[in-house]
Amino acid sequence: MTSEIHHSGARSVVLGVDARDTGGMTAAWAADEAARRGLPLRLVHAVPSVFREFRPFDQGHYHKALVERAEKAIDRAAAVAWDRHPALALTTDISEDVPAPALCRESRRAELVVLGSRRLGRAAEALSAYSVAVPVSAQAHCPVAVVRDPEHTSQDPPYVVLGVDGSPSSEAAIDFAFDLAAERRAALRVLWVWHRPPVGNLDEHTTVQLLRRLLFECTAGRHDRYPDVRVTHELVHGHPVEELGLASEHALAVVVGRRGSGGFSGMRLGSVPHGLLHRAHCPVVTVPGSRH
Repeated sequence: MTSEIHHSGARSVVLGVDARDTGGMTAAWAADEAARRGLPLRLVHAVPSVFREFRPFDQGHYHKALVERAEKAIDRAAAVAWDRHPALALTTDISEDVPAPALCRESRRAELVVLGSRRLGRAAEALSAYSVAVPVSAQAHCPVAVVRDPEHTSQDPPYVVLGVDGSPSSEAAIDFAFDLAAERRAALRVLWVWHRPPVGNLDEHTTVQLLRRLLFECTAGRHDRYPDVRVTHELVHGHPVEELGLASEHALAVVVGRRGSGGFSGMRLGSVPHGLLHRAHCPVVTVPGSRH
């Protein structure tokens, strides 16, 4: 079932609407982001078919109830979006599918996918058909923002946290983080977190000097494009998830690249963004490598 409230041919910000989310925090974040970017907001909800739910015996009553619940959730999200931005272009879609694959397909035509978090444990993430945040963050074709906690707008000056490690996968994350900070007129804290290897000799002074040079080099060339974004560089010793999580406590968002590989969605996501989905105190944006 598909309904259209207002159509635009531009790429959109896609919100994965959760029928259990009645607070509107995720819808508000997605609407604000779409308005800042001048893009339409697309509200998407997937309802598994009768046979996926193993309920063909109830003559579709359960499926009908799911669709009705989805329509109410879409209406709530649309009301939140239009209350904040009355002129926002908005489209909706309710499809018969499992949520994660449906949202990954939507990501092919999206600038950004925005999700809430059900705060599932790691076992539930792996086993539940309704697990969305990890599989979509791991497989989407565009950046994915998981709004587990609100952005901290009271911080003065506001800032975005960017985690870098010198890998090719962090290049796209750097560009996205600069865009995000520029949109919000915020500063950008660039963190490189490192820890000593468990074995082997390490010249710590030489290593620190090398990492510090790489840290500054990774953002080189962006000042001309983003002259109003104040950038700080921090080389931190510790565990990446813990240190980025601490830095996120007063941040608008924390941005990291996706560098995982393997068969399971958590492995494809990578350990740091996966850990931040549980540890961060603000929205977490996971950015895949360049589309090209």
